Amino acid sequence: MSWSIVLFNSNERIPSDLDFEENILKPILFSDILERSFSEIKSDENHREIKGPDFSINFFIDDEPTGTKMLNLYGENGLFELIELAKKYKWQVYDTSLNEFIDLENPKNNGFENHKRYAEQIINRK
Repeated sequence: MSWSIVLFNSNERIPSDLDFEENILKPILFSDILERSFSEIKSDENHREIKGPDFSINFFIDDEPTGTKMLNLYGENGLFELIELAKKYKWQVYDTSLNEFIDLENPKNNGFENHKRYAEQIINRK
């Protein structure tokens, strides 16, 4: 079960309640940047999987520029890799397990543990 993260490209601060005008988003091809930024990527038609030590990041390629990008992570280390890209490209990173944006200067405060507990609950129900 993956942990979902959403990237936002905007010069303005996106509010945590996600109530904002879409015109503040700056459309880009996130998938192109992601593919250029990692060396080990598996491709299957329009799906990509970035592989790294103790993590993988799954996403679909962009057909057109967009201001947001949802990624599915397996392993907390994937988030830390994304944080470095977010700093470089001035992206904002929304953690769906916390329902808030991650502080890029303090990324240890993230929803990975919440996600793990949720996944364990689902698995233990079977």
